[in-house]
Amino acid sequence: MSEKAGEKVFLMPLEAVQPSQLYISQEKRITLQDLIDFTDLSAIPPIPVRILGNEIVMTDGHTRAFGAYLAGQEKLPVNWDQDELDWEAYQICVDWCHEEGIHLIGDLEGRLITPEDYERLWYQRCREMQSKLADERKK
Repeated sequence: MSEKAGEKVFLMPLEAVQPSQLYISQEKRITLQDLIDFTDLSAIPPIPVRILGNEIVMTDGHTRAFGAYLAGQEKLPVNWDQDELDWEAYQICVDWCHEEGIHLIGDLEGRLITPEDYERLWYQRCREMQSKLADERKK
């Protein structure tokens, strides 16, 4: 594919990328559906991924990946995430996904929720986990 912001963008099979979140916001999905032509791979901004353990994990872009899935895409434009992120927190999120049977972006199909539920069920859970990690790291 192309270079964006100095990072190589390439295609990866949809089933090769592990989600790291449990839900998709209905509101965000509707917004992106109006902004992005998911039938055109070149129109989808790349999904950042990183190797975590023995998996390639989405670090962001779940709603875009879900839009591509719904449009029948078999591949995703991705790039390697170069950001310094809290990989312990990401591993916890991936573990939550495994526990809930989420291994593919399509597994989120029954998990489109309202913004209020997204705040309560996802953001709040993540804040609590990050707070717990911060407390543990102080010890």
